[in-house]
Amino acid sequence: MMKSGGKRGWYRYNFLWSIRGAIDKASGGYGLGRGRRDNKKLRVGDSVDFWKVIDIVENRRILLFAEMKLPGKGWLEFLVEKKNAVVTAYFIPNGLAGRLYWRSMYFFHRLIFRDMIRQIIKKA
Repeated sequence: MMKSGGKRGWYRYNFLWSIRGAIDKASGGYGLGRGRRDNKKLRVGDSVDFWKVIDIVENRRILLFAEMKLPGKGWLEFLVEKKNAVVTAYFIPNGLAGRLYWRSMYFFHRLIFRDMIRQIIKKA
């Protein structure tokens, strides 16, 4: 289901993902350098760049935990429901910095994730 991350990139706006990876690396995080264990198969516990796979329901759901440096905790969920595919970003902010981060990134997240899911559907 998910063929993102690593050498494949993130379907759209790879330059923005690269910038985010560089920021993460510069602040002591993993950055995008970890890639993927296997480009064809995911399993719980795998790393996908600065994400960790924490749940998989075959052909239905993938839940990723953000291991990047953030002012809070974040998850990214890919869900297939009948004929719809949905990507949802969840975030629990840590204090004012977390709230400011989430609000300032809203436009970018909306654009990136909307276009990402469109590309996933197109390639499917």
